[in-house]
This record gives sequence, structure tokens and C-alpha cells, in this order.
Amino acid sequence: MKIVRSLAQHLTDHAADVPDALALITAGQSFSWLELLTETERLAEKIPAVQDAFIRQGSSLDLALHAYACSLKNRPFWPVDRNAFPSNILPAPNTALIISTSGSEGAPKAVQLSNRNLDAAASAANQRLPLRPGDLWLACLPLYHIGGQSILWRCAQAGATVLLHEGFDTAHIAAALCNKPVSHISLVPAMLARLLESGVKPPPTLRHAIIGGAALAMTLYERASAAGWPLNPSYGLSESSAQIATWTPADGPWHEGLVGTALGENEISLNNDGRILIRGPQRMTGYLGEASRQQDDWFTTSDLGKIDQNQRLTVTGRADDMLISGGRNVHPSEVESCLAACPGIHDVAVTSLPDPVWGDLIVALVVASCSRQEIGDWSNTRLPSAAWPRRIIHLPSLPRNASGKLERSALHHLASEALR
Repeated sequence: MKIVRSLAQHLTDHAADVPDALALITAGQSFSWLELLTETERLAEKIPAVQDAFIRQGSSLDLALHAYACSLKNRPFWPVDRNAFPSNILPAPNTALIISTSGSEGAPKAVQLSNRNLDAAASAANQRLPLRPGDLWLACLPLYHIGGQSILWRCAQAGATVLLHEGFDTAHIAAALCNKPVSHISLVPAMLARLLESGVKPPPTLRHAIIGGAALAMTLYERASAAGWPLNPSYGLSESSAQIATWTPADGPWHEGLVGTALGENEISLNNDGRILIRGPQRMTGYLGEASRQQDDWFTTSDLGKIDQNQRLTVTGRADDMLISGGRNVHPSEVESCLAACPGIHDVAVTSLPDPVWGDLIVALVVASCSRQEIGDWSNTRLPSAAWPRRIIHLPSLPRNASGKLERSALHHLASEALR
């Protein structure tokens, strides 16, 4: 049986074995493993040893240091961009990390993850996308999301270095890629698009660019691949301790939505409605304030998918985003993927407005230099009529959260306001 180690145990191991090796680099500061241990031990002395979660707001460095400090104190860590949850609910006894969900499925929830979940996730990711001592992971995802926190775990387990950025800034990322031997980077598609638009080249040291958080369009994949970016589209969520499936070239030619096979000892299946089911060591212990769950229990996501004969998962969209236009099911991702390939469109989102004829009238919100007529001509020859965007709205930008995901709840309001 695999021995489960905490974030703090990985830290203390490296501080003892390779004390002078670099553990963390950030603006104007760097920490060896021993220096990182010393700094987080100082922080840990200020954290009371109680059962409730330690809730913290702050910079990326502050959240990273407190992640280690809370682990040293064996206290659940809850990094937040804003505290929208009651703090008087005791987490499950084995909770190491609490992550706030975006609330895309309704009311926001808090996901409880154990050391076992997080250690298994780091091990599985490091096996699929090999991470070694001396490697450098550029971390620009928010540390109050699982995507950011998981990088700390992967590097701590592997003895690799975290190159920590305070959010995503194209110029700063470009400079880091030019001046540092970055081996791994995690991006959402919107970040990748901004780097390409700025002409940023991947360094020869870069082996893996993990792309997640939102659907990757074929046009963006092709542009990035042609520019030399070693892409690994992945699928995961807070409830699965970050990525649980990742595509590599060994899986065969990539197509839209393909995220490869399940990582490690995890399992992926589908229910009768086509929703993706997950179970295994990365499956969360439960939501805060709700009954704990077992890793052998299937967790039903709100994502739709397909699984081929080689057990490769293709994510096709979200079940709760489905529209019904002219009596036909139309998924926004179907229209978005088509429009993303239209010359002149830089970003796109699809929503609907109520209509007595169509039911859901398809509306496309675009950041684009092309005209409505050009967009209409493009979609009308490539989509079934029920999926044609009957309204096309040009915007300077689309509403996305810090992790790059579309804030779909805001799209309907934007469409309504623009068409008044």
C-alpha cells in the first residue's frame, strides 16, 4: 500500500536531503528547501492548532507559504479570493485543503480534499507528465483554485522548483519563458491565446504545457502546436483534486475535447445521460457541511463526455448548459467551436434569449474584427440551422473568472442589455 505523505512531509524530506536546492522562486525572492521550511515553521507558530479551517486571503506567495505552514500544523487550509462561506462548520477530520467552487452548478460549495487525495493526484500527474528534481514549473494560476494548489503538491513531491507568478501577465510570463529553464506550465486556453497573439515562443526546455479549465478549440491547438508549444489538454475539477485525465501524443491524434485516459488508479465512466463519472484516490472526501463520501463511490459531474474503445475521454460540454433551439438540443460548445475557427474571431461565447419561435434563440458574443455578416456566413454553412446564432454581439472582452473560465451566468445579462 502506498504511503501517503503530506505537503509538510515532502517539504521536510527535501530540506533534509537537498537543503540548498531551489524550492520556490518568486519576484525578488527565492527559497531553498531549507529556507522554505524555516520560513513556514515561523508562520506555523502563529497558527492555532484547532480543528476548523484556516481561511486566508493574500498574494500568491502568501497563500503558498500558508499552504505549507498549515500542513506543518496539520490544520485544514482554505485559500480564498473572498470569504463567501460560513467559517463555523468543522471540516472532516482528514481534511488538508478546502477549495471553493465557482458555483457554476448553482450555489457555491467548498470541496474538502485529504492528504491522500492530493498526494495521489500529484503522483498520478507526475507519472503522466514526468516531473523531476531540477525541473521548473511556472505557476500563474490562482492559488485559491485547485489548479494553483496542485502545482505546489506536484513540485513538493518531485523535488522540483515552483516559479511563482502573481497572476497572469503576458509580459512577465514572456520574460520568464525567455530567461528561465521552464519545463512545465499550466494555462487556460485564454492565457495560451494571449501568449500566441503576443508572439511569445516556448523555450526549448519546455516539455509540457498543461491546458485545462475550459475547452480548447482546434484552431488554437493548431496555432499553438505550429508555434512549438508542447500541449497536453487535460480534464479535472476541484472534486477530483485537479487533473484526472490528460492527453499526450501517445494517445493518438488530438481532436476537440480529447483529454486522454484517466490518470493513476482513477476511473472514469459515463451515466445514461452521458455525464462523466469519476472515482478513485483523487475523488474528494465530500463537500463542507455534507456527509463524507468514499473513494469507491462514483461522483457525478455536470460535464458530458464520450469514452472510446481505448478508454480515452472526450469532453463534449456541460449538461446544464444545454439549449433547445427549434426543438433541437444545441450545446453552446458546439457553436463556440465552430465560431472560434472563423477568421477574425478572437474570443467567443454562446448563450440564448427566450423566443416564441425558437424557444432558445442562439446568441453569439464575440471579440472579433470581422463583421456580423461574415460570422453569419461562416456559421450558416457549417452548423445546422437550429444552431445558427440569430444574434451576434461584438464586445471588447468576455466575462471570465481568474482561472479563465467563462462566467456563463453573466452572458445572458450581457445579451439582454446589448439587444435592448
